[in-house]
Amino acid sequence: MELAALAVWILTVLAGLYLLVLWLAGSGLRQQATKVTAFPVTLILTHPALAVAGLGLWIGFLLTRESGYAWGAFAVLTAVALLGFTLFTRWLGRGRHARGAERRFPVIAVVLHGVAGVSTFVLVLLTASMAHRF
Repeated sequence: MELAALAVWILTVLAGLYLLVLWLAGSGLRQQATKVTAFPVTLILTHPALAVAGLGLWIGFLLTRESGYAWGAFAVLTAVALLGFTLFTRWLGRGRHARGAERRFPVIAVVLHGVAGVSTFVLVLLTASMAHRF
């Protein structure tokens, strides 16, 4: 199950990277100054930075089998999920922010990233809760 979590986590990263590239290509950073976007740059950058940190902890768990790494990855992933939910709810309200770069996000990419993220969260939780048995 731990390798399945890694695979789904990587899928989540790829879908998120695609969304980040679309946001940057749509002048997402330049729109920060004019407040045309519902996505503050701090939120945009913290979400993937924490996700990468959590992935690093997960890889540490895979290499060492130390349950502390698994629980650390889950804790970081919890923060990532909360930030992701914040981004998602702001994206849903994009009608009020029609000029923002996030309006270019394909629905399928957002759904894929969200479903993969939730799947990662569940797989990491299940694996961490069984980590002491390894």
